[in-house]
Amino acid sequence: MTETYRRIVLAGRPDGAVQPEHFRIETGDVPRPEEGQVLVRNHFLSLDPYMRGRMNDSKSYAAPQPLGETMIGATVGAVVESRSPKFAAGDIVVGMYGWSEYGCSDGAGLMKVDTSHVAESAYLGVAGMPGMTGWYGLNKVIEPKAGETIVVSAASGAVGGVVGQLAKIAGCRAVGIAGGPEKCAYVVDQLGFDACVDYKAAPDRETLARRLKDATPDGVDGYFENVGGVVMNTVLARLNPFARVAVCGLISGYDDAGGAAPIERPGQFLVSRFKMQGFIVSDHLPLWPQGLKELATHVATGRLKYRETIARGIAAAPEAFIGLLKGRNFGKQLVDLS
Repeated sequence: MTETYRRIVLAGRPDGAVQPEHFRIETGDVPRPEEGQVLVRNHFLSLDPYMRGRMNDSKSYAAPQPLGETMIGATVGAVVESRSPKFAAGDIVVGMYGWSEYGCSDGAGLMKVDTSHVAESAYLGVAGMPGMTGWYGLNKVIEPKAGETIVVSAASGAVGGVVGQLAKIAGCRAVGIAGGPEKCAYVVDQLGFDACVDYKAAPDRETLARRLKDATPDGVDGYFENVGGVVMNTVLARLNPFARVAVCGLISGYDDAGGAAPIERPGQFLVSRFKMQGFIVSDHLPLWPQGLKELATHVATGRLKYRETIARGIAAAPEAFIGLLKGRNFGKQLVDLS
């Protein structure tokens, strides 16, 4: 086994867009597990939009990422040495070891996964936290009913793709919003959405609204929000009475000190009597076993499809993360650490 490993730490807090200099790669000695601990060689690192919020030193639902410490992030890898009765060498585990090639801990929060029918990388995406985010927001906030129209922004992403496919399984009309013809084609042809609106092809707000109307002739009963800004306000104008909106993310405003654009017509809350609820999936851990089991079953049986964008090597993580925030990835963004 190698004697050293690499990790990436937060070197500075962004004031606006994230830049490569906000990160620093460091080399250290591979830790040796003590009694009760396990050592894991991470194979894949998950990159997710929530990390951008953690880079700020501001009040939020979780503590800021400390400067000089390993960047937060979910990982999947293999136990290479165990001094814990709960794990054995060779176990494939999902944990939160961050932007690091190795992780060593007492095993708290580690979850063993079965890779016989589901690829280990999928446990960081469609069968992991992003998938669980889509599962919870759709089923517990939107609460879809067969025949309803469900719209999801960032529909080709790790979360949005799950939402639309689960909506179809529930008997709904699924309409995505994505950026570019390739992503929209993927959403419809591969993921099985009924329609997809290319917001990048709309030269103005009116065109976007017209194309959304064409895709949702019966209005919108449920909306899964990942983006915010103009896209959000355009969809809110199409809501039917008693629609439900699940706010998962507002990525269009993450690099803006002022945050995402506000709701333009708050009077719609009264006119449409819709519910709009933000949620953080980690607040609902008791539901994770049920949701993850359903997701893994759908993946194993081919009912849930997914796509991954994989950067190679830990040094590629900063640029891959910056690309994620700019929508350059296609599907789930991962870093191959092997």
